[in-house]
Amino acid sequence: MQLYNTLSAEERAIMIDDAGQQRLTLSFYAYAKIQDPQKFRNDLFIAWNALDALGRIYVASEGINAQMSIPEENLEAFRATLEVYDFMKGIRLNEAVEHDDHSFLKLTIKVRHKIVADGLNDDTFDVTNIGVHLKAKEFNEILDDPNTIVVDFRNHYESEVGHFKGAITPDVETFRESLPIINEQLKDHKDDKNLVMYCTGGIRCEKASAYFKHQGFKNVYQLEGGIINYAKQLKEEGLESKFIGKNFVFDNRLGERITDDIVSQCHQCGKPCDNHTNCENDGCHLLFIQCDECKAAMENCCSTECLEIIHMPLVDQVRLRTGKQVGNKVFRKGKSENLKFKHSGDLPETALATAQKQADIRQKIKVKKVLLGKAEHYYVKAQVGQFTVENHELNVGDKILISGPTTGDQELVLDKIIVNGAETQSAKVGDKVTFEVPFRIRLSDKLYKIIN
Repeated sequence: MQLYNTLSAEERAIMIDDAGQQRLTLSFYAYAKIQDPQKFRNDLFIAWNALDALGRIYVASEGINAQMSIPEENLEAFRATLEVYDFMKGIRLNEAVEHDDHSFLKLTIKVRHKIVADGLNDDTFDVTNIGVHLKAKEFNEILDDPNTIVVDFRNHYESEVGHFKGAITPDVETFRESLPIINEQLKDHKDDKNLVMYCTGGIRCEKASAYFKHQGFKNVYQLEGGIINYAKQLKEEGLESKFIGKNFVFDNRLGERITDDIVSQCHQCGKPCDNHTNCENDGCHLLFIQCDECKAAMENCCSTECLEIIHMPLVDQVRLRTGKQVGNKVFRKGKSENLKFKHSGDLPETALATAQKQADIRQKIKVKKVLLGKAEHYYVKAQVGQFTVENHELNVGDKILISGPTTGDQELVLDKIIVNGAETQSAKVGDKVTFEVPFRIRLSDKLYKIIN
């Protein structure tokens, strides 16, 4: 029984491309009392692994917090795995504004003490006494009220690239840091102001709103479903966006565009830019904003020191990291004296530039295809290739793609095929198929059927 990943991210990326399936990026959370988090975790892994679901999920005795990628065709089957649990029946799935088939490359489900590290003692207040949920239209309306104070409960590297106009954006690296800071700043407005809060998908506000009600705030509101759901409702209802810029997300995309406004700068040259990256040096991995020009010049590094390190022999790089903290402890969230144009705390509400319209984010899959099999032989004089069909069926008239590191991507339409030595109209799994190929193929080439 498989309970953990057996493939690397690189292997999984290849499998995603070979499958040719469009994937959905989504997130959800639920607070509930889970008696056996480890069993709950294992049951989810078995069910989701069977559906080719990927993502980063935290479970605890207090509930579940998930960011995931699933094949679009498996959406209903995935919902069914949630409906097994009473507390997830009818749960809202926040679909990403921009789907990326490579947003997650592993299925990681971890048992934690809490699903969000908030530093709070839940026994000291009623965590179910939450603030009033506001949909996008209601949220826009309350922001126009002069008695409203709106607070961003995300971290500095998130708010820097995008935030609601007029929001307080705490200069913090963790959610737990923001709670006492905001409580101190707003202690004189517990009765006379609307305390309105938002975050990425809504989970941080669930606990924060209960905390601030416990602290004595009378009028506490939260954006239902966070920025992700807000953006969805804007499109569905044709509403004005009071959010400006990009929404930072915790997957390989590192952000999804809400408006065309760029409100941040490249941390190295100051050019308007809102594309996050991680330093190429494995001993650093600093999260920072870098424009294309600096990315090319600095080879994706945050500093000249890191640039020098990545060109050292691997053994020397490992030696430099020996004895130092690794993984997430090294993953500093964008605070470094090397970043001359880093901003946090009070942030601008006007755009520095307008983002250029980008091509479809699904750049990893240029054509929708399914893997059929692999090359077996190429008869040079006859210009005929032989392939073994390992998946699906191949028919005369199909449009195919032959792909390999040397061959590149070559498309053909089949007008004649020989299957197991005889001309026929179709080939099934296990068959040896030959057909004319007007270019040389290699044994490393794969055969795909284009299904666009």
